[in-house]
This record gives sequence, structure tokens and C-alpha cells, in this order.
Amino acid sequence: QVHLVESGGGLVQAGGSLRLSCAAVGSIFSIDTMAWYRQGSGDQRDLVANINSSGWSNYADSVKGRFTISRDNAKNTVYLQMNSLDPSDTAVYYCNAGVRPRGGSWGIYWGQGTQVTVSS
Repeated sequence: QVHLVESGGGLVQAGGSLRLSCAAVGSIFSIDTMAWYRQGSGDQRDLVANINSSGWSNYADSVKGRFTISRDNAKNTVYLQMNSLDPSDTAVYYCNAGVRPRGGSWGIYWGQGTQVTVSS
């Protein structure tokens, strides 16, 4: 079985930084695109950034220049470095990945979510 385990959320003042991590654990054959989504209170879940296995990344306009997504393929881990945080970035952040387990088929997996709160 495959799980995505997130860490790194918390409370930070506006202008501060946080780094989120998400590790894919289990019997894994391959991982394709990894991504971060976020969901504010009462809002839909929106894409923040994604990165493919070759390192090509894509960002939502609202975070360009402030957030950086990266991954360590040897550790099956994706990171989200968040700088210049604003109260509008407050949300639950979810990790997402396309994973092929050993002996299994490709599937989309989600982390449990980690709360990021930015105070003004």
C-alpha cells in the first residue's frame, strides 16, 4: 500500500516562510507528477504547483515568485518552499502524486493535509 505523509505546516506571521514536505511511502515502483494543492475554508481545492519526474514545474499565478516546488526522487519526496507568506495563503495544503505501486497499476494518491495559517 502507498501513502503520502505530509509535514511542515503551522502558524507564521505575514512575510514569513514555511517549508512543506511530502514523502511517498510503501512499495513503490514509480512516481510521475507530484503536486501541492490547497483548500481554504469553504473553497474548492486548487492547484498550487506541480513538478514532473524530470523536474519541470508549474505554478499558480498567485504564488509565482514566492513559492518553489522541488523533489528528491531518491527519497520519493516533494517539497514546497513558501516565502513572503500572506494571510490569503492560509489553507489546508494537500500533497498529490501519481504513483505506480510494485505489482500494481497507476493511481492518484493524496496526503492527509497540513494546515498553514498566516497571521497579519
